[in-house]
Amino acid sequence: MNGAESLVGTLVEQGVDICFANPGTSEMHFLAALGNNPQMRSVLCLFEGVATGAADGWYRMKDKPASTLLHLGPGLANGLANIHNAKRASSGMVNIVGEHSAAHLRYDPPLTSDIEGLARPLSHWVRRVDGAHSIAWDTAQAVATASEHPGKIATLILPGDASWQQAGATALPASAAPVRKAPVQERIAHVARILQSGEPAMIVLANQATRGQALERAGQVAAATGARLGSQFFTARIERGAGRVPIERIPYAVPQAQAFLTGIKHLILVETREPVAFFAYPDKPSLLKREDCAVHPLVEADEDSALALEMLLDLLQAKDTAPRLQQRVETAVPTGALNPTTIAHALAAAIPEGCIVVDESLTTGRESMGLTMGARPHDLINNMGGSIGYATPVAVGAALACPDRRVFCMVGDGSAMYTIQSLWTQAREGLNVTTIIFANNSYAILKAEYANMGAGVPGERALAMIDIDKPRIDWLAMAKSMGVPAVAVESAESFYQAMCNSTREPGPCLIEVRL
Repeated sequence: MNGAESLVGTLVEQGVDICFANPGTSEMHFLAALGNNPQMRSVLCLFEGVATGAADGWYRMKDKPASTLLHLGPGLANGLANIHNAKRASSGMVNIVGEHSAAHLRYDPPLTSDIEGLARPLSHWVRRVDGAHSIAWDTAQAVATASEHPGKIATLILPGDASWQQAGATALPASAAPVRKAPVQERIAHVARILQSGEPAMIVLANQATRGQALERAGQVAAATGARLGSQFFTARIERGAGRVPIERIPYAVPQAQAFLTGIKHLILVETREPVAFFAYPDKPSLLKREDCAVHPLVEADEDSALALEMLLDLLQAKDTAPRLQQRVETAVPTGALNPTTIAHALAAAIPEGCIVVDESLTTGRESMGLTMGARPHDLINNMGGSIGYATPVAVGAALACPDRRVFCMVGDGSAMYTIQSLWTQAREGLNVTTIIFANNSYAILKAEYANMGAGVPGERALAMIDIDKPRIDWLAMAKSMGVPAVAVESAESFYQAMCNSTREPGPCLIEVRL
């Protein structure tokens, strides 16, 4: 067994059985090892940002890390934007980054770079393999780190000679299932007193508290105390729709967020931080709460939110309280012009049960979350890190993680161009992804931000930097070139019908929503 075979075998033994890969020359032995291990699924991505984004999507639906294969420092650099998004979403990921052999590095070949320097700012753990003898140990450590709660980014640098040398006997560190920290009893008692005071409170949920048992228990707390349940504007994954505990969304824009939080005396945080503005704006605050609003952490990011909420229910003597659940809202199929409201209504009517909605619609989709509360049960995934070009790769990973579920990927045309290579992987793998491109032929969000920043009215030259209509992107041709069937729609009813049609046949498709 050579080092590469030892690495792949250890990944599989530790529960990492998929690799999103964009290989190069220095990774050929690793590529051979991937191909020779039937327990490892290899997924080819034509750009590293697709590989890292897909690993993020896999984790969000599986709660276990995937691996990526990236070619040297430039390959890692190409994937960093979606590693950033994954880190902000607390997604676990094991990045295998190829490197020149130790003997070759002394000659400073053209692709030499400071891989550790690139990796460290966005990784929780970075290690360079010393040789084939240590590769199994290093790999097991990487997987253990990525599997912690919250999930972490582990980056393992693999020199070529470590891949082709014989590994010999392999040794692994003692492994144990990740254990989430127990919450602090005094903190829970303090929050119980706050909730019993009757003062207006909002419980802000994030990460694993927005789904499963933790979400249900949060609903019980809200029903027992009258507290509101909220989330940050972007959340890693929310289980929502009919039959689920509803969560209010703190608005993106600062004035609307301040109005939303008016009257709230206490913010209680569960696996998240105090709400802040996405950017600094002239004459607008960074913190969204009022000055007289107190902030109380209930569950830290590495603690067990389901257990904490159970303990809180005990103190409130409310374990038998039924949570408030969202009722099904039968949304009429909209007709006429496409706008944020009719788009949201069409989406609410069309979402199939069990759908995974990956949202990077930015300006067009601002109304979608509020108007789809009563849709069929579904999961919603948002961009936690704000670096655009995340949605189509995340949809790839989510579809591979849940092959029996349809993925609706909503993305603006400007964002889609960052990682459009995702369509090719969707076609190659036959993934059940409906990619919805909102084609307004501009970076529309930047037009709004131009005004928000107080930069005045953009002139012709400034507008030219945020319009993408010269030339206009041919989305139907783009999809066809990558093997994905596509259709364009120009009315609300045709948009609804196209979404419904996309769920009737397996495999990917693209809908261009012409605005």
